[in-house]
Amino acid sequence: MGRNGTDTSAGSRRTRAWWRTPSPWKELLGYVTVAVLSAAFGFRTWDLFSLLPEPVSSWWTLAPGLPACALVLTKRRAPVASLIAATAFFVLDLLTTSGLITFILVLDLLYTAAVALPAGRRSRLLGAVAAGTAVIAASAYALTRDAGFTVAIGLQMGAVLGTGYWYGTAVAQSQELVELHRRRAEDAALLAERDRVEAVQREREHMARELHDVVAGHVSAVAIRSEAALSVGGSEEPSPERRALHAVRDASLDAHTALRSMIAVLRAGGEGLVTPPGRETVPELAAQARSSGVEVAVDDRVGEALPAPVDHAVGRIVQEALANAVRHAAGSSVQVRMERKEDGVHVTVTSRGGAPLRRPELSGSGLGLELLGERARALGGTLTAGALQTGPEAGDWEVRAVLPLDVTV
Repeated sequence: MGRNGTDTSAGSRRTRAWWRTPSPWKELLGYVTVAVLSAAFGFRTWDLFSLLPEPVSSWWTLAPGLPACALVLTKRRAPVASLIAATAFFVLDLLTTSGLITFILVLDLLYTAAVALPAGRRSRLLGAVAAGTAVIAASAYALTRDAGFTVAIGLQMGAVLGTGYWYGTAVAQSQELVELHRRRAEDAALLAERDRVEAVQREREHMARELHDVVAGHVSAVAIRSEAALSVGGSEEPSPERRALHAVRDASLDAHTALRSMIAVLRAGGEGLVTPPGRETVPELAAQARSSGVEVAVDDRVGEALPAPVDHAVGRIVQEALANAVRHAAGSSVQVRMERKEDGVHVTVTSRGGAPLRRPELSGSGLGLELLGERARALGGTLTAGALQTGPEAGDWEVRAVLPLDVTV
């Protein structure tokens, strides 16, 4: 803490964060500072190339140096143009005041251009660097006629400019390598996804063939044999057995149609899925249950339309509950109640009486009710199923679900 109770560590952290954040204006400030310090200490390049009759004060190096510093503001948007402009300032400075800051700017902008340019244009930049080095070395020899000095000038310029070019090229190539690996990773992910889709489609084709060759054949055989049994006999009042055969025939035909739809869906890769039953199909579901010998009464007090997920869940719950009543309580009396309340839609299917299941091998696995429970919980609701234990309705089987109306799925 400071003397005034301020947190000096927080202030220092903000200062360090400000300096670490890259900004062209910070670069400009840094170059201006270097230019001023170079002028103050008299740092220069080679007075040999100056065309002035007499040496001038080092403060004159700020005349071309400060305008050249402004090029750092444009080097990322126009690196090549900024490099050309910096080279022009450097040549002007070399022929007059021989300042140092313009040469430093050329190195910086050479690096920036090497990073920004594609591989094809970088080779041209290398040619420009070699040509510039040759021009300076040739000018030094023309002025001094000293081969040793000319070689020293050429090596210095070539080494400094070549280092800036090489460093920028290395950074650019590393970025290109990263981009290449990223694209290869994306291509590999696309190939993996395509292989997965093809594998799923092959499995769908296999399932479709099995359904068509095995299950659909048995279901159609049930329909054919039921129809053959119904064709025997007169037109007298239908007996319970004939009504049961009618129900078996109708159910097998419906199952065969559903199987054909499922086979088409599997072969199409999941496109064109059949819309699940909704509340509007409850009367039809009740009629199918009646044809199987179950008395069904429907009490629909929902009123206006429901959200699609809730509507489909209501249809599935009634469908599964009626199917269970047909399978496990033939001849029972079933009450279907659907009502809209403040906490959502209440669906209750109560089964009373009926014949118990006689063939243990046909007993259900409970998977249908379990899936319905998962569907209800996915919508934020609840589902319970079981025999009532108390009250005048003790022993009746009841499926009760509460589904919220504010569903966003």
